[in-house]
Amino acid sequence: MESQLQQEYTDTQNIKVSAPGTMVTIEPSTDDQWTRVGSQVSGFLAQLPEIIGNFWESYKQPITSLGLIFAAIITVKVVFAVIAALNDIPLLAPTFELVGIAYSAWFVNRYLLQASHRQELAQEIEKLKGKVVGSQQLS
Repeated sequence: MESQLQQEYTDTQNIKVSAPGTMVTIEPSTDDQWTRVGSQVSGFLAQLPEIIGNFWESYKQPITSLGLIFAAIITVKVVFAVIAALNDIPLLAPTFELVGIAYSAWFVNRYLLQASHRQELAQEIEKLKGKVVGSQQLS
């Protein structure tokens, strides 16, 4: 009875059972399941560049937009980190504030106090706008 049970167990699981207290060995399966899975995986990997290419062609604009949004977010975070690092340097932040205040005072005095200077500023802004938009040739 016991040897019959061992024989059935050996046949169904490909495991050789020997006397109690000895090592059990497992034989590799003769089933072609692993071969089929391997061929399916290799077929998928062979088609993967075509699948990715089709996906890229279908969704090029949204992927590019998302990439630009992520790049902008990362750029803003890096700029804030650099500004925070600069603010930690003693006397540098107050120096930058003084430079900003001085430049603002110069700008107001140079361009905003007199009407002729305001017209000059408006002309400069229009020239710059024309260069950016493209309606004017670069000089």
